[in-house]
Amino acid sequence: MGLMRIKEIEDMSSEDRQDKLLDLRAELARLRTMINAGGAVENPTRVRELRKTIAQILTVENETKLGIRKSAQEPEKKPKKKAEKPAEPKPEKETEEAHQ
Repeated sequence: MGLMRIKEIEDMSSEDRQDKLLDLRAELARLRTMINAGGAVENPTRVRELRKTIAQILTVENETKLGIRKSAQEPEKKPKKKAEKPAEPKPEKETEEAHQ
């Protein structure tokens, strides 16, 4: 299972996401250093989970900036419905062929 769910990331503020991103990147760097030094890592799949969570945080952050995804702090604006006019029947055009 991943480190965080998308819903949890969406519910975080932008500052919290940035803080979490720094923490995850630091942990990823530490794990990569251990791997490169030849040491045994307790959970090798942790690297994949960290990379995935970092990508999810960056995606949510970028989508929020572009307006694709609404952040949890912003109330959703619902479009106002315009008063619909009753449909008027269109007059039918009569052709000469119809009368013959």
